[in-house]
Amino acid sequence: MSGSETGEPSRDVVISDTSPLVHLARAELFSLLKAFYGRLLIPTAVWREAVEEGQGRVGEADVREAVGDGWIEVRSPTDAPFLQLLRGELDDGEAEGIALAAEVGAGLILLDETQARQRARSVGLRTTGTLGILVRAREEGHLDALRPVLDRLRRESFWISERLYRRALGGVGEKP
Repeated sequence: MSGSETGEPSRDVVISDTSPLVHLARAELFSLLKAFYGRLLIPTAVWREAVEEGQGRVGEADVREAVGDGWIEVRSPTDAPFLQLLRGELDDGEAEGIALAAEVGAGLILLDETQARQRARSVGLRTTGTLGILVRAREEGHLDALRPVLDRLRRESFWISERLYRRALGGVGEKP
């Protein structure tokens, strides 16, 4: 019996929004997702954002290949009233991701936007994002250094506050 069938979170189910997929692909670290989580669920809006609307852009080929290989599965949330409520607050990928995570009793949802993370936590979901994955990668020896990866992402598209940047580097023993 799975966690969602018993009403308890299924700790092995991880949902992802578009942003962590794209940023990890940009850093050439997309494989961390499979290494850390084994398999992911993404809502249809994330597929649309990353693949259909993202044709030729960073992350599109990675997501398409992972779905083809079976370790990322695309699934639509079914709780229409909850989804409609979330869509009034968040973008489609975030709203569908939170709705899907709540439906399946996911153990974790990957989100980068502060408002989306707060909303996910308000319904009892555990969150992490690109930065959390990169910190874990550094701590577990998948990265020799966090700073070059963060600096590259910050130059190209990833926004984090200076305070959070310094805290992340300090947390893994690198000088801010």
